[in-house]
Amino acid sequence: MVRKVAKRSNNSIPVQKRDSSSLSIKLGTDIEKNIELIKAELGHSSDLAVRIMKNRDTALTHFAVFHIEGISSAKNISEQIMEPLIKLSQTHELPSLLDVADMLSVPNLTETEDIKDLIPSLVSGNTVIFLKDSSSALVASTAEVKKRAIEESTTQTVIRGPKDSFTEDNRVNTSLVRMRVKNPSLRLKALVIGTLTQTKVEYMYLDGIIEPSIIKELEKRLKQIQADQILDSSYIEKFLQDHPESIFPTLLSTERPDSVAANLLEGKFAIFVEGSPFILIGPVTFFQYFQSPEDYYLSKYISSFIRILRFISFFLTLYTPALYIALVSHHLGLIPTVLVISLAAQREGVPFPLIIEAIIMEFAFEIMREAGVRMPRAVGNTISIVGAIIIGQAAVEAGFVSAATVIIVSITAIASFTLPYYNISNTGRILRFSLLLAGAYIGLYGLLLVTLAIAAHLCSLRSFGMPYFSPFAPVRLNKQKDTLINLTVTQSPIRKEENTGGDSQ
Repeated sequence: MVRKVAKRSNNSIPVQKRDSSSLSIKLGTDIEKNIELIKAELGHSSDLAVRIMKNRDTALTHFAVFHIEGISSAKNISEQIMEPLIKLSQTHELPSLLDVADMLSVPNLTETEDIKDLIPSLVSGNTVIFLKDSSSALVASTAEVKKRAIEESTTQTVIRGPKDSFTEDNRVNTSLVRMRVKNPSLRLKALVIGTLTQTKVEYMYLDGIIEPSIIKELEKRLKQIQADQILDSSYIEKFLQDHPESIFPTLLSTERPDSVAANLLEGKFAIFVEGSPFILIGPVTFFQYFQSPEDYYLSKYISSFIRILRFISFFLTLYTPALYIALVSHHLGLIPTVLVISLAAQREGVPFPLIIEAIIMEFAFEIMREAGVRMPRAVGNTISIVGAIIIGQAAVEAGFVSAATVIIVSITAIASFTLPYYNISNTGRILRFSLLLAGAYIGLYGLLLVTLAIAAHLCSLRSFGMPYFSPFAPVRLNKQKDTLINLTVTQSPIRKEENTGGDSQ
């Protein structure tokens, strides 16, 4: 049963009665037993702070205040709760719940009778107040989690544009988006996912811009998530993808508020997970992973040229080693004679077959790249760059690999760094080895077969019902002004029918 406790004065704070769906453990009127019950429920945790106030004459407990240190505001508890309670105990021999409600100046105050309501409130940073001879407890909003300052994105380098990025606090993140989209149609809804972690997940969209069917499908998938722990946005990404078994990502992950704002304006949604600075965006297309936010701050000619370079780099990442091995191993007739002689001279004395040589160098580079990422930033880049140069030169001088193989692997590695999103780069790393093996054993025919398989797979993918390879499959000529090249202009007002699958940052 839900009811409100009436206010007795104009300055008092309304106290709302909360009804819990689980009524298994009720509070009693014995305050000492209630205190022990809370301690037992939290396993007598060392960070559980308990302040008990007793009557000086009778030594009976009048108040008990619980909060967890580190996630509660000590200043607010002291000023808004403890000081009023001390004054109240001096003027009232046995204050009532309404007396306490009138005195406390916390922004939010609720009343509950159930342990199942108290425990989640405590572990969320709120303060619980017990009163003598009362079977109800007051829950005061005092949560305060240490927050990281807004800084520049570390995973998406900003050349031109806003320098702010998301943090681990949802309210900070949503405020960064609202600052850019000051529209009353901007909707933000929340739910809790994770039976153990009880993680707050929020999703944002522009009502009237996004297709209603997309939001219905998103809400359906979020409610169907059954997981014990949600510690990052990547945890729920696996549950929301149309094809979780695919190596191609079908949700975009970004740290940049300007990118989220632009996608919302184009009829997409954004998902915020408490504790994660990475925001999920959907639905997306394959071509969106080659579009950087900077594309929309530069001239359309310059941004189109850079975007074409990214596509070329992606194909270099996939096909350069495979094409080299396929030609040298199976199609020497397609290589100029002078180049064939040069390659043969370089491989003189190399003890391994070409495919083994290429795989060794590819794995060596992947190891150095991963080491550079995991090591401290001050030395990580140095290790990866200097290590690659020294190892490559030493391997060639020792006759371990040929110079041509080192060049091919280097071109492949450099090209992979041009992609603006890390997850599509990882996809390219996996596909590169598949193409490498196909080119080594079947030649150009193998490359063609694998390429057709990849293209067929891309055409079969969906992102919340949207064709992943749109606007090329299916072909939509009027929607291709922001795919391979950037020919878009800012339009106002934005209409729902103008939403495209590839027009986003």
